[in-house]
Amino acid sequence: MTREPCDGCGRSVQIAGGIANLWSFGGDRTEGLTLELADGSEFLLCYDCIERLPDDHDVTAEDVAALPSHEDRTSSGDDGGDEA
Repeated sequence: MTREPCDGCGRSVQIAGGIANLWSFGGDRTEGLTLELADGSEFLLCYDCIERLPDDHDVTAEDVAALPSHEDRTSSGDDGGDEA
């Protein structure tokens, strides 16, 4: 497993795969996904940020840019879940 920052909030996200998982076959838990959006852009987003994306239109890079940072969410009391 490796960790990369979420493109939405900046929180460290656990990613399965790569050389670290070459000999392991179970128990891999990811904390986000890479999404290709309607405008063709790609972002690695944690599940909390994915939940915050609008569902009333095709999501674009502007929607990702509008997501609150992890620090903004934790200072307001909405941490969006647990951080491993």
